Order: sequence, then structure tokens, then C-alpha cells
Amino acid sequence: MIISTRRRWLLLAVVSAGLLLITLDNSILYSALPTLVEDLGASSSQGLWIINAYPVVMAGLLLGSGTLGDRVGHRRMFLVGLVVFGAASLVAAFSAGPEALIAARAFLAVGAAAMMPATLALIRVTFDDERERNVAIAIWGTMAVVGSALGPIVSGILLQHFWWGSVFIINVPVVVAAVVATLALAPPNDPDPSKQWDLTSSLLALVTLVGLVMAIKETAKADPAPAVIAAALLATAVGGRAFARRQRRLPYPLLDFAIFRNRAFLAGVLAAGFALFALAGIQLVTTQRFQLVEGFTPLRAGFLVAAVAAGAFPTAMLGGAILHRVGLLPLITGGLALGAVGTVVALMNFATSTPLLVTGLIITGGGLGAAMSVASSAIMGNVPASRAGMASSVEEVSYEFGGLVAVALLGSLLTAVYSATIDLPAGVPDRARDSLDSALALADEGARTNIPLVTAASEAFDGAYLAVMIVVAAALAIGTLATGILLRRHGPGSALTGPAQH
Repeated sequence: MIISTRRRWLLLAVVSAGLLLITLDNSILYSALPTLVEDLGASSSQGLWIINAYPVVMAGLLLGSGTLGDRVGHRRMFLVGLVVFGAASLVAAFSAGPEALIAARAFLAVGAAAMMPATLALIRVTFDDERERNVAIAIWGTMAVVGSALGPIVSGILLQHFWWGSVFIINVPVVVAAVVATLALAPPNDPDPSKQWDLTSSLLALVTLVGLVMAIKETAKADPAPAVIAAALLATAVGGRAFARRQRRLPYPLLDFAIFRNRAFLAGVLAAGFALFALAGIQLVTTQRFQLVEGFTPLRAGFLVAAVAAGAFPTAMLGGAILHRVGLLPLITGGLALGAVGTVVALMNFATSTPLLVTGLIITGGGLGAAMSVASSAIMGNVPASRAGMASSVEEVSYEFGGLVAVALLGSLLTAVYSATIDLPAGVPDRARDSLDSALALADEGARTNIPLVTAASEAFDGAYLAVMIVVAAALAIGTLATGILLRRHGPGSALTGPAQH
């Protein structure tokens, strides 16, 4: 079916709106987390799971949903995902406690997992021209950056006027509009019944990821439990091995490991993971630090981390436009390197100069925007159209995996360093070590604020923030080296040609 130019770009707007919803819901709780923890009485561990239940379930289901989309049709998967996402948003908004909200966030992830591969697969099958497709994917990728950056701002605005459930209610009207637009604009559903969907493989992937996240979170605690770490690592190893063996036996695997032999494809996967690790980590810890230590409102903290998006938007758009001329190496490897430089600028100035911190965040965003916009092109441009669902699933897993590892590792590291380094004043209960929220609550008990406790807690949290930002900068440096090696012989365009093509 030939789709008119106008209809193609309108469809791009619709699927980009779907992606905006998904990424917005990932970051919208970063600014809202202190409010959620207080209003729901959640522990620091429950707070991290409220955030992480969403990406970990989504990442576990994405591989299966991409292949299922190939089987039942990507238009149908997108519509089903939208409906589930809207219903889960209503459930989350009226959750009565932290456990209910964690479950609702997992339900949200089911809808997001159905939508995400469909958004990119619809672009892949709608835009036939490589240059036009690269621009479309760059716009799509920019929406991921914008959504991540808008999350803290949107939650800050909503929390100034409404209760915390409003951060989920806002999804519902967007879902309704997207459903109507998809029915009007998307090409007819094109299922391929010959494609097999394997639920067992999806569940094995989910077990592997949950085990890995639990192992990371427990290891990063100040007082880790060896038994929990051992059980989590065992689940990861057993689940991962069973998943890999099953894929090799299936005639239609959820994941064909041979596609990773393509160096450009692998570089795109790594770039997406490292970029989202940095973006999610910086947003999570920066919004918390400036609310809890500096007394920023959620809205003001949201605008602060929006500096990342301010830097990312122009380079993301430019990356897709010039990819056919300059190739992947300067955009992916150079982008990650620039992101590392910006992170170093930010970590050197966060406690002394807010303008220099913002400058560092803008530089970081500029680098990550360039890398993210063309990472998707590197992935989708190096598989045939018949593998669009699988490739889009891998692409989304790499993004979600980067984000969930950031929350699990960096969120736990932040708490662990704080707990290990705080020098409690005499007579202060030991539970002040649990988190900065706990220390501030204790400091406000009684007739007046306990200034020595506030000072000690703030200094310990700043030390923890510095440690997290150093880890982010190091991760971007590793990503720069890895992608530089993979792309060292890559020329213009998104597809790899020559003997290395698989």
C-alpha cells in the first residue's frame, strides 16, 4: 500500500506521541518521588521499586511483544497497548498504598511494552526511503529525549495544583486522542501468522531481568544480604541460560543472536543503553538533590534537569539530517564523549555554581541527543524489513535496560554512600541513616529544626551525589571507547556495508 507523504508524517506524529507518553511516564516520578514517599509512607526501597517496576517489566516483555507484533500486526499491537496504558494509568492514579502503586506501574509496563516496538516498526514499514526514514527515526528519538526531560517538569506543574495521582491521570486524554488518530491514519493491519510467539521466552527474559535488578539493588545497599544477592544472581544465570538455549532451538526465536554480529547494529544497541543510563541517572539524582538539599520545588527541580533536553533537542534533530553525510562514528561515539565531558563539568560545579551546573547539563544533553537520535537508525538500518519487530524490540530493550540499571544501581548507590558516610550528631536515632528524607523528617520533629542533623545529612547526600555522577561519567567514557572500536571503519549512512555486513 502506497501511503501519501502527508499521511506518513501525520502517522509519525501519532506514534511519536505514543513514545512521548511512555518515556514521560518513566521520568515523571523523578520529581514526584519525594512527595510519593511522604504521602504513601513508602520506604526508600519501595520508592525505587515504584520507579523501577515500570522499566523492568517492560524490558522483560519487549522482545516478546515485538515478535507478537510481527505475528498479529503492529497497528493492532499499538492500539491494544494504548488501551492497556490508559486503563493502567487510572489504576495507578488511585492506588491506596506503595504496594498497589508498584503493581499498577507493572500493569502500565504491559501497555508500554505492547506499544513501543510497534511505534518503531510502523516507521520502518511506512518510510521506504533511507534518508527520509533516518529523519523520521531522529524525530522519533527526539521524542524520547523530550519525554524524559518533560517528565520532571510536568510532574512539578501538576503537584503544585493537584494530588500526586494527577501525574497518571494526564495520560488518559492523550491515549484517547492517539487511539482515534491511529484508526484514521495507520496503514491496514498486516499480520504474519507464520511468525511464532513464544510466551515462555518472554517469561524467561523477565525472570532474568528481575533477578539482575534485584542483585544490583541489593549489592549497592549499605548492608547487603548475601543470601538475597546469591538467589538473585542464580535466577539471572538460570533464566538467561534457559532463554539463550531456547532461542537457539526455536525456528522463530524472539531474539536471533546473529544480528549482533553486525558492528553498526551492536554499536547502536550499546549507545542507546549508555545514553539512557546517563540520562535517567542524572535526572533521578539531580531532581532529588536539589529538592531535598537546596529546597527547590518539584517544578523548579524539573526545569533544572530540563537543561539536558535543551541541549539534546537541536543535536538530535541535526543528527538525523546529517547522518547520510557523516556516518555513525562522529555522532554516536562523539556524542557519548561529549556527554562524558558535560557530566564532568556538572559534577565539578553542582555545589558551587548553578549556572555552571546547567552548562554541564546542556553539554551532556547535546552529546546524548546526537547519540540517541542515530542509535535507532543504526539498529533499524541494519536489519531487513522482515526483522523490523525484532530489531525494534532490541532497540527498546537497550533503552529500557539502560534506564532501569541507572535507577537500580545509582539509586541504591546514592542511598548506600549516604548511609555509610553520614556523621550523625549525638542523640540522633540511627534511622536517620536510612535516607535523607528520614533525616529531614527527624530534624523537623519537636519545636525547632535540628540544624546539625540537617547539615550532616546534606553533606553526606552531596558526597553520594558526587559518587553517582562520577559513575555516570565513567559509564559514558566506557561507551565512547566501545562504540569507537565498533564503528572505526564505518562510513556515511546508517547501514553497514562490505564484508562485515550480516
